[in-house]
Amino acid sequence: MTDFNFYSVGKNYYTDEQYAKIRGTRIGIAGAGGLGSNCAINLVRCGFEDFVIVDFDLVELSNLNRQAYTVCHIGRPKVECLGELMRAINPGCTVRLVQKRADEGTIAALFENCRVIVEAFDKAECKAMLSQAFMGSSKLVVSVSGIGGFGNSDRIVTKKIRDNYFLIGDETSGVGDGVKPYAPCVNIAAAKQADVVLSWVIRGG
Repeated sequence: MTDFNFYSVGKNYYTDEQYAKIRGTRIGIAGAGGLGSNCAINLVRCGFEDFVIVDFDLVELSNLNRQAYTVCHIGRPKVECLGELMRAINPGCTVRLVQKRADEGTIAALFENCRVIVEAFDKAECKAMLSQAFMGSSKLVVSVSGIGGFGNSDRIVTKKIRDNYFLIGDETSGVGDGVKPYAPCVNIAAAKQADVVLSWVIRGG
């Protein structure tokens, strides 16, 4: 479909002003695992089309219980596979792929030109690193903590910490100490991240 334009989808759901805000927002996604991959898919479906995705890892068989990937992706870089999935939804989106591990020395530069940052790291220390790097900035940061296990999914809530910083989770459980991640709660948290981003951008940030 060489003449496909995702605006033909978006115009049914947004005003021209809202859609201009969406299309004009660059989103950084820090981590392309369960949270990052599912959130990215949601954001593309919302009409966002300018992304920077950072992840160093390869797709593994064990990822398939909760991440957006399929068997054909096993052994390939997550950023590469996620970019393909996003472009399959909207061929016109721009996805800058960075296959490297973010650290304290690089994270600021990696997401320097992003207005929104989706924190989708697995490890608590990486989450803290990102929060510390951007807490004082004007960027929107949407972070997640506590989505392990299954059942009682209403425990996963969105909390506004400040005007441009939101935290999603139950604030108690983690993915360590024997608490494993499952698709339902991971997807709920990822969808809530995407919903915060959409609401914040449409309302003018």
